[in-house]
Amino acid sequence: MKLISDEILIDSGQDKPTWPAIYPGYPGFRFANPSAWTRGHPFDMYRKMRESAPVMWTPAEKKMSGFWSVTRYDDIKAVELAHQVFSSQRGSINLSVPDRDAWRPEKLVPAAFNSLINLDEPLHRDMRTQQSEFFFPAYVDKLREKVGLKIDSLLDDLEKLGPEVDFVKHFSEELPLYTLSEMLGIDEQDRPQVKVWMHHLELAAQFLSNPWQTFFAEPMLPFRFNRVVNDMFAFGERVMADRRANPRDDLLSVIAHSRLEGELLPQPFLDGSWLLIIFAGNDTSRNSLSGTIRLMTEFPDQRAMVLHDRALIPQMSEEALRMVSPVIHMRRTATEDTELNGQKIAKDEKVVLWYGAANRDPERFPDPDRFNMLRDNVDKHLAFGHGVHKCLGSRIAKMQLRLAFERIFERFPDISWTGKQKISPNPLVHAISSLKVNLYGPGGKRPVKVAVSAGR
Repeated sequence: MKLISDEILIDSGQDKPTWPAIYPGYPGFRFANPSAWTRGHPFDMYRKMRESAPVMWTPAEKKMSGFWSVTRYDDIKAVELAHQVFSSQRGSINLSVPDRDAWRPEKLVPAAFNSLINLDEPLHRDMRTQQSEFFFPAYVDKLREKVGLKIDSLLDDLEKLGPEVDFVKHFSEELPLYTLSEMLGIDEQDRPQVKVWMHHLELAAQFLSNPWQTFFAEPMLPFRFNRVVNDMFAFGERVMADRRANPRDDLLSVIAHSRLEGELLPQPFLDGSWLLIIFAGNDTSRNSLSGTIRLMTEFPDQRAMVLHDRALIPQMSEEALRMVSPVIHMRRTATEDTELNGQKIAKDEKVVLWYGAANRDPERFPDPDRFNMLRDNVDKHLAFGHGVHKCLGSRIAKMQLRLAFERIFERFPDISWTGKQKISPNPLVHAISSLKVNLYGPGGKRPVKVAVSAGR
């Protein structure tokens, strides 16, 4: 079988659209610059684009090609549903594909291209079907008890560390990693390595954006990075060979025995497949968990409603996903000359879908900047995409979010964001890398346990 990375569309450096742009362009936010995202979604810019430039040409930066930015809810759904016209495979989901001589580290870049998320139909459906057992409700229910026990353990640790703790470090990055490791079947002794790999890949993205700042924070990163990445791919080769020879009841075994066009997946596709699950699944769940804590502090009336009626937690979780929009964008590539909302788009031009803009579209969500878990379309957000590419792990993510807040509000009903946070430079996911909370409310102290003596 041919690899996606062998045939992927390389950026040409196209600065102007083939067909004239019918909507104005708005400078002021550098969508392709990772550093621009460290203050979160640019909701004011989204609003301006939705109102006056819903399909806006966004000029190139450096050697990358420009792209069409899509911000209205209905337009994004239309692109997602027209998957034969707007391809995931032709140019991948990434904002840009650099020249091959810039693909460093050598195995890492192809792995980002060779995976399920970048496949078009019918290959996408075929691969998705082979992996789907681990995302069906029956498996989610089976996993729920283990996840609940892990949540309790993490909350025990939070209580020992409190009253003020970093929620990301001690909870929201730990829970998804545990859940995904259980699904994949990563052995206990290997899980600390996965955490190291994730940390270094996140730092690498930051290094490209702010090299000196990252260097001062982690001076050994440039010297360790290649070794860490090589260790990660060596692990992947070793574990996939083992699962082919000795299959288990886990997702790694399913990936190892998956086939496309009748052939077992080659190593670059195996690498991309397991890395996609561990990294994409972690990013979305981690930032949804952290973002929900932040929102519950910003909208105390909504927290009060949930504390009064815990049956509202599913609606709270859906509304939090809309408001947080943990996945910032996905990119598609036109396979033919086409049109969207009156704008002509040429073959091989990029179309970028900004989910945070769609999820605040007032045409779909009245008063969109207000957290309202009682809105009648609370589950119609696009946080997990739409159509054939809707996130395969959405049930897992929702289960973690709901179960976590059932236990969190039981233990720490007044948990509150202190206002301190860090958002990493990442244009793909809303990457909350630190979120300080007080477990007992603003300025809260650890409750004093009073010993009770036995009565006479």
